[in-house]
Amino acid sequence: MLHNSELTEQILKAAFTVHSALGPGLLESSYKACLAYELMKSGLFVEREKPMPLIYEEVKLDIGYRLDLLVEGKIVVEIKVAEAFTDVHLAQS
Repeated sequence: MLHNSELTEQILKAAFTVHSALGPGLLESSYKACLAYELMKSGLFVEREKPMPLIYEEVKLDIGYRLDLLVEGKIVVEIKVAEAFTDVHLAQS
């Protein structure tokens, strides 16, 4: 069982590998598919488009949230493609 820091390191390494191979300018779906492949190739359990309900007080709302990737059941990876970072991107991190 990997610690979160080791798992995060593997995810980042795979993301850099994918980006180096594909370069900039593709759709998020392309990067997501290739990153999932790289992570699975390294032996990690990856769930794609994992549904996630919103729970507010005692109400569970199935409103269509989907995680891009859930790695090893504990690390959420959201893929974003942008020409440049703005204040909105930084606020979301």
